[in-house]
Amino acid sequence: MLDITLQNFETDLITASMQQPVLLDIWAPWCGPCKTLGPVLEKLETSYNGRFVLAKLNADEQPEIAGQLSQMFGVRSIPFCVLFKAGQPVDGFVGALPDGEVRKFLDKHVASEEQLAAEEEVEEAKALLEDGDVDRALEKMQEAVAINPADDSARYDYLRALLMAGRIEEARRAYEPVATKVVQDLRITACGHWLAACEAAPLAPPVAELEAAIATDKRNFDARFALAQHHFAAQRFTQAMDELLEILMRDKAWRDGLARKTFVAVLEVMREPQRLIAKEPSVVKGTLELAGNRVTVASDPVVDSYRRRLSMVVF
Repeated sequence: MLDITLQNFETDLITASMQQPVLLDIWAPWCGPCKTLGPVLEKLETSYNGRFVLAKLNADEQPEIAGQLSQMFGVRSIPFCVLFKAGQPVDGFVGALPDGEVRKFLDKHVASEEQLAAEEEVEEAKALLEDGDVDRALEKMQEAVAINPADDSARYDYLRALLMAGRIEEARRAYEPVATKVVQDLRITACGHWLAACEAAPLAPPVAELEAAIATDKRNFDARFALAQHHFAAQRFTQAMDELLEILMRDKAWRDGLARKTFVAVLEVMREPQRLIAKEPSVVKGTLELAGNRVTVASDPVVDSYRRRLSMVVF
């Protein structure tokens, strides 16, 4: 449990919440319900075994922070709890809620033990990939998916690694359980298009034959799309997008938008996750800057360039 002040606000609350959720308990010594809620929160911090951090803020001693959070959430009473994730206040509750109600609140935002175990497996797998140990990395990622099959992020990492390694049959098996999901993660959808290209490319005419067909008829979209799939399957991503753009410039709606959907899929699998960095909080005229305190590292300029080209063609 931490006591939050203006001095440690950035390090112990904002930056810390980028690693794991931080629940901020805003209280005051004169508040009876605060004395009831406090022990409940401390007990839950222990029982959740490090899945969130409890921080406390004395509203009388830190009115700048308490005041802005109260204004942000439209709250005028305490105890008032605010959950911080990824450097931002994301949710809160008011009053001395019982143990069960606080658990319901936490479970909306705090990773389960299974999710944490899966995340650890994925992080270890990524380190192994960087070291070139593909087989062990894929084993770790497969374990992460088995631990938490509903974790689309872990499944995407596994699918992407399988496709990068050219393990198409394994990728098909990993993709099948989520292939028919009504609402699907965009990254999973992108892997579905990538997998389709990998499966179609060996059955398509060879690259030279397709290029000859296109040279004869620039509107031979079937040949262009087959060539784009060859490039996509071989991880020649920009060449794949160049062929897809040629289709889109001539027919935006070709085959129910298949060229556009495949182009977006290529962009997605090229995109690396953006890291979040906390900026220093500031006090201006007595008001602490709580919102907008995250910045992202610049994304891939190649991805940005092709995204702009797509926008120019489609819109």
